[in-house]
Amino acid sequence: MRAYNFCAGPAALPTAVLEKAQAEMLNWHGKGLSIMEMSHRSKDYVAVAEKAEADLRKLMNIPENYKVLFLQGGASLQFSAIPLNLLGKNSKADYIHTGIWSEKATKEAKRYGDINVIEAGTTVDGKMAISDQSTWNLSDDAAYVHYADNETIGGIQFANIPVTDKPLVADFSSSILSAPLDVSKFGLIYAGAQKNIGPAGLTLVIVREDLLDQSKAEIPSILKYADQAKNDSMVNTPSTYAWYLSGLVFEWLLEQGGVDAIYKANMEKAELLYGYIDSSDFYANPIAKPNRSIMNVPFTLANPELEKQFLKEAEENHLLNLAGHRSVGGMRASIYNAVPLEGVQALVKFMDDFAKRNA
Repeated sequence: MRAYNFCAGPAALPTAVLEKAQAEMLNWHGKGLSIMEMSHRSKDYVAVAEKAEADLRKLMNIPENYKVLFLQGGASLQFSAIPLNLLGKNSKADYIHTGIWSEKATKEAKRYGDINVIEAGTTVDGKMAISDQSTWNLSDDAAYVHYADNETIGGIQFANIPVTDKPLVADFSSSILSAPLDVSKFGLIYAGAQKNIGPAGLTLVIVREDLLDQSKAEIPSILKYADQAKNDSMVNTPSTYAWYLSGLVFEWLLEQGGVDAIYKANMEKAELLYGYIDSSDFYANPIAKPNRSIMNVPFTLANPELEKQFLKEAEENHLLNLAGHRSVGGMRASIYNAVPLEGVQALVKFMDDFAKRNA
């Protein structure tokens, strides 16, 4: 049997997608070879790539004046690529700090420009939260404003899209395709694939066309969005299998009813898990309710000495990868699109049984 996988990334993929990929592994569409062995410039592969982009555009309702790039290097490479692409004419940018990933993005951006850091992390009734925008010191002359929508490690998420007249740049690695999103409010959206898009090895960038001429002169061509857009994300050989698998995930999402339908399912999962945690004296969540992530749910046990036993028994019950990130400890259940409601139900049932036996 397949276990329920709560890994933060690389994360669970839909079983139906894996089964289809398995069936096509050795002989893709009767061509006598795997798609992994196919030239990325062949007519067949280009059709796969084009369909993946078309399906993504449909899922996210991406406006025509945005380029969709399928790149490599993870979101971490975009921490450098973004300032190199956007600080060529104006070297100033605002970075909103809410956790580890926004901190890493800020650190890289400081190599290339004058970065104004907005400390948006706060506490409300002893729980972590994101401060109201009215308290932020945003710059009048920034080239763009950057933030991480969902901090995977901390399990903290923005309740609203920040409002600015500057291009808004956002890391959506953990939350893309999990809920409806107005792409037109952003100058650039980026996301590592390995959480809600597909397997590790692919990085998605959605960038407004008017930002393609803002790059620094010294930017490597492989990182230059204008070059990648001109070459259909094929300046070099792309991550072909990850691109193909992501396309299968997009097809699966459309079959589920699109982003609106998957959001409804995600909310049901999140409400079930948070509801149980809140009702328990044995478990606790450290995030203020308005800023709780619907994708990454951290929780602690009343007795930390029971953590190893909890993880051991969870794995015995086919509930995998529940350990919190090494930097924060505790537990974390990542309940991305591909994690079914049944998986969260099984987790809650186990948590309740464990609490009763160890209270």
